Order: sequence, then structure tokens, then C-alpha cells
Amino acid sequence: MDIYDVLLRDFPFLLKGLGVAIVLLAALLSIGFVLGMAICLTQLYGPKSRFVQWPLVIYERIFRGVPIIIMLFIFFYGISGVVDISAFGAAILAMGLRSGAYQSQIFRSAFQSVPAGQMMAARAMGMSKMSAIRNIIFPQAARHAIGPWTNEFSSEIKETSLAYVIGVVELTRQAHYIITSTQGNILTVFAVVALLYFILNRTGNSLLYAFERKLAVPGFEK
Repeated sequence: MDIYDVLLRDFPFLLKGLGVAIVLLAALLSIGFVLGMAICLTQLYGPKSRFVQWPLVIYERIFRGVPIIIMLFIFFYGISGVVDISAFGAAILAMGLRSGAYQSQIFRSAFQSVPAGQMMAARAMGMSKMSAIRNIIFPQAARHAIGPWTNEFSSEIKETSLAYVIGVVELTRQAHYIITSTQGNILTVFAVVALLYFILNRTGNSLLYAFERKLAVPGFEK
């Protein structure tokens, strides 16, 4: 059978793998967002006790300093020996925690870009710290964070392909199945896979850029 006939026949499996990759991406970015925001706010506005701050620094440096493929092996083969966890669950956990470490620094830089005098002015007007963060600091910081967060989005799209090493049947593994069944055609199959990743990446980036433009305040961003 011609390779193009094979691709036409198996293209739905590639789309199924792409769907798995998108679900994995959405889950790990959501975990990373919640963790990253919580860590950022705690580091900037939380208690300055070493018992609070040091664990956050250790977590952030470990997950930013260890290759994600090693984290995948640790979470899947290590945790599965203690509790029953699927390959997909281990991938979400490992990648989500790693994304949280990176997103915490994205949000931290965004919050620090807002002049400190705005917090002081808000407190002087009688606003609580949380009210000032929610109504004054966060809306400005969110605008600054969109650009760097777009880079995190692009990086995580590409890193979802590594989940295949622990058995997650996403786009890359589906491609391996097709190559194995046809006993070749590596270049053509992976060219299609690359195109699918590229389309997903560009679509996501375009939406985020449009969102950034929509939130831009004239004279504020530039």
C-alpha cells in the first residue's frame, strides 16, 4: 500500500493522538497556572519565614533544574510502585508541577513590573492587601504576563511529545505505530506530525496574541 494511502487510512489515529496531546497540554497548564500563581503570591506577599519561603525555592529550582524526561520516569516508575497511577496521570503530574515552577517565575516578574508605589497608595487609601492585589496589581500584572506565558504555552506543546516514553498514546506514539505497521516512511509520517504540532502551536499563539492586544491599554504597554 502506498504511504499516502496509509496516511489517509491512519490519519484519524493521528488526530486522536493530537487530541490526547491537547488534553494533556490543557491539564498541565492548568495545574501549572494554579501552582505558579499561588507560589508567586506567597513569595511576594506571603510570610517571609524561611519555613514558608525555602520549600518554595527548593521546589522551583528542582523542577526547573531536572530534565522533564527524568521527571517523567521518576513520577511514573517511582510513584506507580507506591500507588496505582496511569501513564497519562503521571505525565500530567510531572509536567504540571514543572510548568508550575516556570509559571511562578513568569508571574513573579509580571507582578514585580507593577510599581511598588501602587500597593503603597492603595494601602494608604484603606484597601486591604488582598483587595489591592485583586483590583489594582493583578489586572496590570496579567497584561505583562501574557507574552512570557505564550512562550510557556509553546514550550509545553512540544514537551507533551515526550510523554510517549512512559507509554502515553499521544501524537508521537501514534506516529510510531504507523511507522512500525508500514515498516518505514519515517520522514513522511513525521513531516505530517510536525505539521500538526506547528498548526496547534500557531493557532494557540495567534489566540493568545489576539487576547494580549484586546487587553492592551493605549500608552500602557509600549
